[in-house]
Order: sequence, then C-alpha cells, then structure tokens
Amino acid sequence: MIRFLFRFIGFWLVAGGFVALIVDGTRSIASSALVFTSTGDAWFALSPGTLEQAERSGRAGLPLVWNTAILPLLSLPAFLLLVVVGLILLALGRVRERSRFEVSR
Repeated sequence: MIRFLFRFIGFWLVAGGFVALIVDGTRSIASSALVFTSTGDAWFALSPGTLEQAERSGRAGLPLVWNTAILPLLSLPAFLLLVVVGLILLALGRVRERSRFEVSR
C-alpha cells in the first residue's frame, strides 16, 4: 500500500514538474531570455501564509538548518525540485521484479 502511495505522489510531482517546465519555457520564449520560477516564488504564489509560517518556525527552531538546507532548496527552479523528488518517490515505490533464477520452494 505504501509503495502505491509513493508511486501515486511521485507521478503527480513529476507531472507538476513538467507543467512548471512548460510554464517557464513559455515565459522564456515570451521574454527572449531564460526565466525560471524558484521554488520559493512558486510556494509564495500558491500560499504565502504557509511560507511565512514555515520561515518563522524554521528561523526560531533550527536557524542553522533553515539557512544551510532549506534556503538553497527554495532557490532551486520549481520544476527541478518537483521532478527530482517525484523520481525519488517513484524509485522508492517501484515494484520489484522477481528474479527468473530464484528457486521456488
């Protein structure tokens, strides 16, 4: 059941990453320059309150983790982060194939 959940969420994250890539590509063509939407900008556009709450909690609780791990992730292009996390979840949820050399008892 958990593998199915990983595959399901992974599939939707990869699809969302593809949509974000299409949006960035369209903006890049329109402006005649490379334009990437950062993960932080996309999060702020979707739900600014939760981003501010996460920032407050991160800075109050573990400022070292916030500054060294979370801020660099928020500056990555949104499509890249979505696709990478989606592919990781798809890999974790993959169905293992039985070896044809395995001896059944």
